[in-house]
Amino acid sequence: MSRLAVVPGSFDPVTLGHLDVIERAARLFDAVHVLVVHNPDKPGGLLRADDRVAVIEKAVAEAGLPDTIRVAKYSAGLLADYCAEVGATALVKGIRSHTDLVYETPMAIVNEHLAGVETVFVLPRPQNAQVSSTLVRQVIGLGGDVSPYVPPAVLEAVQRR
Repeated sequence: MSRLAVVPGSFDPVTLGHLDVIERAARLFDAVHVLVVHNPDKPGGLLRADDRVAVIEKAVAEAGLPDTIRVAKYSAGLLADYCAEVGATALVKGIRSHTDLVYETPMAIVNEHLAGVETVFVLPRPQNAQVSSTLVRQVIGLGGDVSPYVPPAVLEAVQRR
């Protein structure tokens, strides 16, 4: 039996912290779907969903991550619906702080109830502990250097915008 995990997020933009979580999920599971989802709590955005998918695919390839990683987008329903559709056994979420844990725990409980999918929380490596897409967008918006926080594919995408 193949164990499939989904790593969901808005990934706007994908950060080195996200890539760390994706890499670790690929070591734990037979296959990983990185799923770009719409988060209604995050208005606007730096990149369109299709551009995020392309940037993540390029970043995964450039990082030499396994070819068992698939990148897709999903906006047709609940994350639990996607997990059921593809037969995922787990969700993998990065947790940077207690605030993330408080936010993610109710969703983990509901996703287990709706789709029978377990949520695995992965702690960040110290160098990624405070990096977020929100912070990266703010630094980009103010003209700062985000190269320590994002893969080269993000820098290229931002320069093309």
